[in-house]
Amino acid sequence: MSKPNLFLAPMPKKIELQKGSFRFGGRKFCKIESDSVEVRDLVERRFGEKYLLTASPKVPSNQVEIVIREEHSGIPAEGYRLEITSDGMRLSASAPAGFFYGFEALEQIRRQFAPDIPCMTITDSPDFPDRGVTLDISRDKVPTVETLYHLVDVLSSLKINQLQLYTEHTFAYFAHPDAWKDADPITGDDILKLDAYCRSKFIELVPNQNSFGHMERWLKHDRYRHLAEAPDGCDTEWGRFDYPLGLCPVDERSIEFLAGLYDELLPHFTSSLFNVDCDETIELGRGRSRQVCEEYGVGRVYLDFLLKIYNLVAEHGRRMMFAGDIIIRYPELISELPKDVIALEWGYECDHPFKKNCEKFRESGVPFYVWPGTSSWLTLAGRTDNALVNISSAASNGLKQGAVGMLTADWGDWGHWQPLSVSYLGYLAGASASWNAETPLDESLAQSLSVNIFDDATGKVGRTFYELGNLYRVFKKRTYNSSVPFQVLFWHDRKETFEGLTIGEFDEMMERIDDIEGGLSGHDMKCRDAAVVESEIEHVIKMLRLAADYGRWRLGGRRPDRFGERINEIKKEHEKVWLMRNRLGGLSDSTARWTLRDE
Repeated sequence: MSKPNLFLAPMPKKIELQKGSFRFGGRKFCKIESDSVEVRDLVERRFGEKYLLTASPKVPSNQVEIVIREEHSGIPAEGYRLEITSDGMRLSASAPAGFFYGFEALEQIRRQFAPDIPCMTITDSPDFPDRGVTLDISRDKVPTVETLYHLVDVLSSLKINQLQLYTEHTFAYFAHPDAWKDADPITGDDILKLDAYCRSKFIELVPNQNSFGHMERWLKHDRYRHLAEAPDGCDTEWGRFDYPLGLCPVDERSIEFLAGLYDELLPHFTSSLFNVDCDETIELGRGRSRQVCEEYGVGRVYLDFLLKIYNLVAEHGRRMMFAGDIIIRYPELISELPKDVIALEWGYECDHPFKKNCEKFRESGVPFYVWPGTSSWLTLAGRTDNALVNISSAASNGLKQGAVGMLTADWGDWGHWQPLSVSYLGYLAGASASWNAETPLDESLAQSLSVNIFDDATGKVGRTFYELGNLYRVFKKRTYNSSVPFQVLFWHDRKETFEGLTIGEFDEMMERIDDIEGGLSGHDMKCRDAAVVESEIEHVIKMLRLAADYGRWRLGGRRPDRFGERINEIKKEHEKVWLMRNRLGGLSDSTARWTLRDE
């Protein structure tokens, strides 16, 4: 056996393969060499039904399947050492988290090789202390509780230790029912229970509430419009908006409003962190704050409002995290940030300047995370290669420049059309790079995705997602933060959508879809959500085929067969697939974005 045949997620720092194997499941004892109550409880939950637990030094060694040993010399808190010999297995760690991650590694090995497990020694610990995922639950998709628990299971198996649910208006604030009444929001009860479940899986559930820009779901209501920077909209760097987007930073009522939100939201979380986002404040200085911004500068006005938010967060005993995209434009102001904030250096393209921007935060002495993304949003099927390069760059540059954590973002812009399973490859890549930044993010992830997330030993399901996610590369035209197939269906009424495209490219796209779909036949997916994943794959492929047919037609090709019927079928399937994992609220908003009609 050679190392490339071992697909662990994430790949450990050091694997030493030895001759021989161990017959898994042939012995009845698990021996605990630890006095820690937490460690003993963890072992009981993990192995209590499979083995007889013992702490006796007299138990015959040939009856012991695995020894759990607490060892503090040279093993970091989240690290572990797993030794598999022909005589048995031993897992050593210095803290409960290390044992948990060792158990996950052992489970992945068992799944791939049992009953005869190759002998090896794994010595492992993470590069980044904080390794997280940010899931958008505001544009328009709010997951069910069952989906969130399943997601926690998946992420914890990948050694992710932080989860943020990106929130604009989808927390059930008692004082603000108008904002969320049609959204099926996350409730306080949901958060309290999810927080406890996350802790049992060594994940920190970090509160996330956007607090400056991206507040349109609030400001569209008359009750809140007076808080807007531009109540009637304005021209921005992204074009004209006829509705308000962000809070006015020079209106004290904005801070009073946020104070009320924080008073309700934060007591539900045990985390000491709080992400206030404050990204993409594109109206700033173009509305009610124009005069103040002209006098003091846009950067200064932004920073002053951010510092007011910081004071609110500090009053709750939390550490503020915020998106760094605005302050990075004013590097002379970065040093004025409190040194206990955490800036989030984000960017989602393969050529995002992580190195340059991370250097600015490092030189200012401000702690920071890197924040790449899954590249799944606005794509239908993802952008595999872009995601892998983006995530790898974030991890390597972040580690070199002293980032204290890494988050992988999974957004849902313009209706959250992509199913959850499209994002799994990005989660895996983010988990892999944040644990071991030297991990090559390449085609081997397809097999790892199949084995470790979809429980498909054939590798076909992971390969399907990997290759569907690379269909965007058929087109020479570069589309930032989205893909041509998505744009063809979503921005079908824009002439520029079809500029630079050819019928031949859509022909090639369809040929590749045929090959990819054919390659899925004979898979052996056994994961808990296998039936859902199959439905999601089928739905994604139908959307991609419609995009290819419609694109050819718009460029002068033949009108697609059953065009109107196919649109209606896909919209119905969108609703069906949506409800497999998500709440009803928000579905009508997402479906309404399907404006493509038979012509």
